[in-house]
Amino acid sequence: MNVNQVLESTLSPDAATRQNAEQQLTQAAETDFATYLTTLAQELANEQAQPHIRQAAGVALKNTLSAREGPRLRYMQNRWRQVNPNARASVKELALKSLGSNDKRAGTSAAQVVAAIAGAEIPQGEWPELMVALVANVGEGADNLKQSSLATIGYICESDDIELRNSLVQHSNAILTAVVQGARKEETNTDVRYSAIQALSDSLEFVRTNFENEGERNYIMQVVCEATQAEDTRVQAASYGCLNRIMGLYYEKMRFYMEKALFGLTIMGMKHQEEDVAKLAVEFWSSVCEEEIAIEDDNTLAQQEGATEMRPYFNFARVAAREVIPVILELLAQQDEDAGDDEYNVSRAAYQCLQLFAQTVGSELIQFVLGFVEQNLRHDDWHRRDAAVSAFGAIMEGPEIPTLDPLVKQALPVLIAMMDDPVVQVKDSVAYALGRICENVSDSINPQVNLPSLIQALFAGLSSNPKMANSCCWALMSIAEKFAGEPGCEENDLSAHFQDSVTHLLRITESTQADSQLRMAAYEVLNTFVMNAAINSLHIVAKLSDIILERLEGTIPMQQQIVSADDKNTLEEIQTSLTSVLLAIIQRLESEIKPQADRTMQVSLQMLTTVGPKSSVPDSIFAAVGSLATALEEDFGKYMDSFVPFLYNALGNLEEVGLCAMAIGLVSDIVRSLGENCQPYCDTFMNYLLSDLRNPIFANQLKPAVLQCFGDIAQAIGAHFEKYLETTAQVLEAAANVTRSEPTYDMYEYLIALSEGVMDAWGGIILALKQTKAQSLKPVVPVIFAYLNTVAQNTNRSEPLLRATMGVIGDLADAFPQGDYAPQFQAAWISQMIKDVRTSREFQSRTIETARWAREQVKRQSVSGQGVQMS
Repeated sequence: MNVNQVLESTLSPDAATRQNAEQQLTQAAETDFATYLTTLAQELANEQAQPHIRQAAGVALKNTLSAREGPRLRYMQNRWRQVNPNARASVKELALKSLGSNDKRAGTSAAQVVAAIAGAEIPQGEWPELMVALVANVGEGADNLKQSSLATIGYICESDDIELRNSLVQHSNAILTAVVQGARKEETNTDVRYSAIQALSDSLEFVRTNFENEGERNYIMQVVCEATQAEDTRVQAASYGCLNRIMGLYYEKMRFYMEKALFGLTIMGMKHQEEDVAKLAVEFWSSVCEEEIAIEDDNTLAQQEGATEMRPYFNFARVAAREVIPVILELLAQQDEDAGDDEYNVSRAAYQCLQLFAQTVGSELIQFVLGFVEQNLRHDDWHRRDAAVSAFGAIMEGPEIPTLDPLVKQALPVLIAMMDDPVVQVKDSVAYALGRICENVSDSINPQVNLPSLIQALFAGLSSNPKMANSCCWALMSIAEKFAGEPGCEENDLSAHFQDSVTHLLRITESTQADSQLRMAAYEVLNTFVMNAAINSLHIVAKLSDIILERLEGTIPMQQQIVSADDKNTLEEIQTSLTSVLLAIIQRLESEIKPQADRTMQVSLQMLTTVGPKSSVPDSIFAAVGSLATALEEDFGKYMDSFVPFLYNALGNLEEVGLCAMAIGLVSDIVRSLGENCQPYCDTFMNYLLSDLRNPIFANQLKPAVLQCFGDIAQAIGAHFEKYLETTAQVLEAAANVTRSEPTYDMYEYLIALSEGVMDAWGGIILALKQTKAQSLKPVVPVIFAYLNTVAQNTNRSEPLLRATMGVIGDLADAFPQGDYAPQFQAAWISQMIKDVRTSREFQSRTIETARWAREQVKRQSVSGQGVQMS
């Protein structure tokens, strides 16, 4: 293999050439991994090689040693550790040598390679000399070596790998020595200083011990504060970013520094002409507010739990509001009219900060904002009108409702009139402010006085410019949700506007002039209106189903007209949006959808037949079919023979995780609807589900749903589940063993979900068999009790898990009323777990009721057991 030629080909614009080169690299790695690594490292260190070849070598080497996904990362790290020590030492030596390259790209690639190797070795206690070498490089090396070494430290510290992060604490002194040395004002090379500040920001979490020491903390803060005054704006911006992280991590240590320096520095930074500096200075105050909101929440919870120790709370935001808010308001007026929707500029940073100030300071903030709003709401300069409207919308969450109420009532007519502003940016901000009002202060909107003009203005805005689509649609959705009335009500405040709203939305979505963003947003609004329709509007919803089905039918021939990727994406967006509306209609009409069921299934099957692979459309079709099955119950059976092949295919499609997940949930929906009538399909369902679980590429996040599906199948077919019991029990026992492992950070939620899945499955199985096949449960009762004991000992227990556990205890006791397992039920840990759930103040009433029922069943076991012993 000509390594230069192959690396050159990995950068080719031609996909086939690139793919062929990547395959050659993969084959070389599989043939002789140690030689492959050494060859790439040599090319990275080769000063005679072309810069882009060296960079490609570094990228290939780094990609061989690291990955984003946890399991893949572990595999790569283990493979590295199995390489012979001499080859590993050679690769590390070459990578460290490359840090000093005169070619910056090679130095950056080398930094990534060193960081990837560090991720594999440092948690194992290996490569202890690395940090020593990096510190020496920063202290004594040339500028390019300093910069690459600092970048290496940054890459290592920013890793998400929990094992590496835990291991870095012991290296905190070395890390801090290097980064502070590079960040000092005495450092004359701005690139080095910039890299040092970035590395310091990444390492802050690991230097907590140093931050606890007042002398060290003072020096760190001095270095960072001095860096905010550097001539290089990159260094300034990075320094404010570093202060943001310090505030988030060490709020309790910040009182002295806020009084002495940070308040004045950040005010100055917010007024800086360079946008990146101003943004990060604004974000400092966002960080302050976020931290104080979190502290208030934590202290409130601690008080409720009877704790006496509270987190320190210094009211930084409240004290600073008088000085900071005027600056924030002025920054709101620095909009860029050419900015894209996703572009984050100083004006948007200021808006976000003002929102957080309102949530932190509450009603006291209004006095600092209201004057600005009144002065600028009718200003000739659209920037200031826009800023005034935005400021008013930003404070709609946080202040008390009685304080906001008169302000909103006074402002509503003005804001609605401003939907006719000649500048689209202002109209968009007005629509968003109206959405904020609807979301947070909807009681201040008079349904008779304000609602007609409000809805009319938002629909006019929606039709006038696609740029306003998101804001207008969000406001309309908020209206639909807030004025829906009580669930199941005969009439609500939407009723008088429902027909006109549906007509508007259908007209917008049908228009050939509508862009995809507007069309999708309008369909989402239609969904929300349908879901919140009162009973007296359901006839309109029923008529709407005809229109939506007709539009869906019209998309089928369009599949043959696709000539480009854009055509495919547009058609998929239309089909997905229409199917989502159909789903909402089915859910709202429930059993009243029956007249449209045949047509719904027909168009669904046609779409499934014609849609291509890797499409998002089947996901939405499966959701609609699941709701239809729930609505029709046993009557859904007549569609099964035509539909079930698509369901089988999706269950076996492990490459499309989302579709497979939908299929698993759909099996649960169908078996619950059909009951025992689903039995002819259950052999195949079970085979697919069991096969999925055995497949090593089956995604972990889907396993809990499969286990819950077993429980649903069992409840549906009752005693007929007996033939699956032995195999299912083995699977559940294996899953239970997994839940007994010590959870790592990235596995915590998965293990909780898996625990819930195991318990839900046992609950469904016991319910299915306890009436007529209780004896068949006896071989698995020890397995069930072992798992119950695991849950009892586990401290990471969710409420759904404990509710399911109470159900299993009660149903298992009820299955053997003669006291066959009385000694097991009399175990202290069973009584204690039931008591813990039954007396909890945090759990929902149905959880507590389930625990009380379980206690009664266990009591009966004890009585029955005594009777058996006496006889």
